[in-house]
Amino acid sequence: MGLSQKILRKIVRNEAMATDPAEIYGWRVYLLACSACFGAMSFGWDSSVIGGVIVLPPFVRDFGLGDRNSVATANLAANIVSTLQAGCFLGALIASPLTDRFGRKWCLIATSLVIIIGVIMQAAASGKLAAMYVGRFVAGVGVGAASAVNPIYVSENSPRAIRGLLTGLYQLFIVTGGMIAFWINYSVSIHFPDGPIMYIFPLAIQALPAALLCGCMLLCHESPRWLARQDRWEDCKRILSNIRNLPPTHPYVQEEFQEIVDQLEQDRRLIGDATYWKLQKEMWTIPGNRKRVLISITLMICQQMTGTNAINTYAPTIFQNLGLTGTSTSLFSTGIYGIVKVVSCICFLLFMADSLGRRRSLLWTSIAQGLAMFYIGLYVRISPPRAGEEVPPAGYFALVSIFLFAAFFQFGWGPACWILASEIPAARLRSLNVSYAAATQWLFNFVVARAVPTMLVTVGSDGYGTYLIFGSFCFSMFVFVWFFIPETKGVSLEAMDQLFGVTEAPEKASVDGDDVQETSEKDTKVQQKEII
Repeated sequence: MGLSQKILRKIVRNEAMATDPAEIYGWRVYLLACSACFGAMSFGWDSSVIGGVIVLPPFVRDFGLGDRNSVATANLAANIVSTLQAGCFLGALIASPLTDRFGRKWCLIATSLVIIIGVIMQAAASGKLAAMYVGRFVAGVGVGAASAVNPIYVSENSPRAIRGLLTGLYQLFIVTGGMIAFWINYSVSIHFPDGPIMYIFPLAIQALPAALLCGCMLLCHESPRWLARQDRWEDCKRILSNIRNLPPTHPYVQEEFQEIVDQLEQDRRLIGDATYWKLQKEMWTIPGNRKRVLISITLMICQQMTGTNAINTYAPTIFQNLGLTGTSTSLFSTGIYGIVKVVSCICFLLFMADSLGRRRSLLWTSIAQGLAMFYIGLYVRISPPRAGEEVPPAGYFALVSIFLFAAFFQFGWGPACWILASEIPAARLRSLNVSYAAATQWLFNFVVARAVPTMLVTVGSDGYGTYLIFGSFCFSMFVFVWFFIPETKGVSLEAMDQLFGVTEAPEKASVDGDDVQETSEKDTKVQQKEII
């Protein structure tokens, strides 16, 4: 048993870790997950860099942010920021049919190229708002599509015992990208001359994770579960054997391969080789499927209504509102905020995702996040910071509460939502389910990004109501998780029906599709027997 396997057995405590062979936790599965997660890094990088860029003096001058009253300036800043989220919403919606048609690997490569095109347009905008809007929208389409495909690809390749850890790498790469963007903004604010290069450089360097995604995915295999859906059984078993670092004849590979075959047979027996609209019907008319997609959508709404992306995107402005003075000081505090998020996310993935579990992580962090937000809001309401005055002890604790909120979010609502959305759907509906979840995330990300600058100006004195609103949402999320979210740690993808209900097709669909289903099932059985 290698060192990594010994460490995993110490920190991951579930039944699958105790019984599955140690060989499956080799370097291949980690490299594959990290390669795909450069798409998540683009997500975090592109979302976070703009909050620091819009407060840099050259950007303020060139794009006219300093020539308007506070509400108008807030609206213009919100438009620049939220255009990315609008593109992401579109990208997440179109990702499902594209990834089902062309595969996970090639869709991720295509999204990386779209992101690079959008980044080039942003860097070349030269004070032209129209070019900035178009560039951020185009980049958003790529980022949104990657956000829908990335978790599917990782979850479909991950061993069940550490699926939470590997799928959660998605969130780790998001916060790592955000942290790097924060520190780049701080660095250019103190080291670059006061000219266009100060904001062009951080905008241009956004292309780096997209380029890494493209290069790394060219070296990776396609998802074995997608290959099975294309009836490419030999490729499926060969790649599964390679990823698991076991021979094709090993009982573990045989068992996992048989689970994939059985799940696909069941799917085809239910509704045949369905078209996009038949899959839509299956998703919304069968209770077991409808429950899963509604849970995924609600989780993503809750994730955004914690207020996390309000802080991610407008952290420099929020730190200034809490009493920190100077652009560089607020950007430095934002960089520390990014470090806290990365360290907290690593702790969750190593010690909580597959040990404490998804459900309990969501429950306790709901309350913790709400308390942090309420303290910040009450401080701003009762003892707001005044220009020229030193920050009081209560104000410093409000700043600490921002960092605590970041840690609490990474202990639960950050990574756990993506893990659940990618692991609970039936195999044939996984891409559609994650697409809806990602689109919902981006829609409410857009709402938050568009509304928060105005809320900080208009919702109560010094915007204190903004924090109380987000805190109230955090408390209400505890109730949702308590009643609707079961524990999924250590459960194989093909065994989710035991938690969420067997997906039974309506009687009429079964009768109408008898011939297609029977033929498809026979073909699958014949091909599967030939491989085994």
